[in-house]
Amino acid sequence: MAIGMTIFRSLFHSLAALVLALVAAAPASAHEGRSGGKLMLTDGIASIDGAAGGGLASWAVIAGSETKDGIGATANATLVALPDFDLTAHGAAVGVYDRLELSYAHQRFDTRAAGKALGLGRNFAFSQDIVGAKLRIAGDAVWGQGTILPQIAIGVQHHIAAQAPVIRAVGGRRATTTDVYAAATKVLLARSLVVDATARWTDANQFGLLGGGGGGDRGVRRSLHAEASAGYLVTRRLLVGGEYRGKPDNLGFAREGDAVDLFAAWAVRRHLTATAAYVDLGDIATFRRQRGLFLSLKGGF
Repeated sequence: MAIGMTIFRSLFHSLAALVLALVAAAPASAHEGRSGGKLMLTDGIASIDGAAGGGLASWAVIAGSETKDGIGATANATLVALPDFDLTAHGAAVGVYDRLELSYAHQRFDTRAAGKALGLGRNFAFSQDIVGAKLRIAGDAVWGQGTILPQIAIGVQHHIAAQAPVIRAVGGRRATTTDVYAAATKVLLARSLVVDATARWTDANQFGLLGGGGGGDRGVRRSLHAEASAGYLVTRRLLVGGEYRGKPDNLGFAREGDAVDLFAAWAVRRHLTATAAYVDLGDIATFRRQRGLFLSLKGGF
């Protein structure tokens, strides 16, 4: 499994580098003049899990700017800077004929000085790999494309966390866990609105970084949690809004709260998007009020 994941990760790193190189090398006029592609910002940015969507929530849209006539791809990098912790993530996704999405993300959670207080050692880091797939099953994200039905997709994300002994020590039941979700997304161009609602069936602790499940009276079963995003297109290049993501609370040693953010996503070029957000991840491992800055860069075609 470890050798296979190393090879898998290397392939996606190569894809990410290729996507960013293509975006950087192509002239701006070529990006702006791409006919038949999706409208800017309507394919979302990239969630911290690697799937196309918002920063926190996975949307029903498929990664990349291509429509049903082609294959697109994106690469992304994200930093979440909190008072006591840092989260970095990078990944890539491929969209096949605007129908199927395959995604990968690697997350690293640095405990900084808090690691020593938790008995793990200063700068101890948790990490995980997330492999995902999403299938569009009905509707269209953009109003006026033949249906008023929102774009609806189902997805799966398999989390493979490192540091399994530590995860078990803090009460996690296993180092791997799988989320299943369904999302509905609609872009109302006449009102300059982007809205999404997602339901996720999960037992992941802290987005999967602390494995899945728990013990004792906290329970070990999966539960259904809501995610929601709403954004306003100030211009065709600037989307501002907010998100909510519900999370399980499985571990007895520390309460886990839900996450929210306020974001601004700017289409720097046709296929390059920068996002900044104020994010509140709640309490993490006994450290309260983890609120900070979310920065993300996504390139693709």
